[in-house]
Amino acid sequence: EKLRISGKIRSFGVSNETPWGVMRYLSLSEKKGFERIISIQNPYNLLNRTFEQGLAEISFQESIGLLAYSPLAFGLLTGKYFRDLQPARARLTLFSRFKRYQTKNAMKATGEYLRLANEHSLDPTQMALAYVRTRPFVSSVLLGATSIKQLEANLESLEIVLPEEILEGIERIHNRFPNPCT
Repeated sequence: EKLRISGKIRSFGVSNETPWGVMRYLSLSEKKGFERIISIQNPYNLLNRTFEQGLAEISFQESIGLLAYSPLAFGLLTGKYFRDLQPARARLTLFSRFKRYQTKNAMKATGEYLRLANEHSLDPTQMALAYVRTRPFVSSVLLGATSIKQLEANLESLEIVLPEEILEGIERIHNRFPNPCT
């Protein structure tokens, strides 16, 4: 409270939180007169949509925006790891501890998302980012880029409007491979 009063904190959010945790905090903040949280920073991407299981409704109804991190599933959705590629200096090449992004179903689902993007002449990175960005509970997408070329491609996704046909394709893939990177 002292930091807020002194102007050092205007508002705050939580990270990697559960529906129970968010609702518990909201209940306590109402009872005790605490500031409300305004954001939640959790992973959200085509391969990990677990935020939709409880948190999306809370986020939307309580005006707590998602700051979606890992929108490209550590780069998996760009296609750079497809068919067992291990690009030098890439995150999953350097950090093998992130096994959740290297499951069989993650690779199968990624292949389907890459195919869908290709069928519609879309850059898979831009399709994945456009999907995350356009969910009603998302306030911001946290991007990571290791080159200007990657940053430019990421920013160009702001111009992408996904037609219903692509959104339906995404849902079909998700139904076949629900959340393989959780």
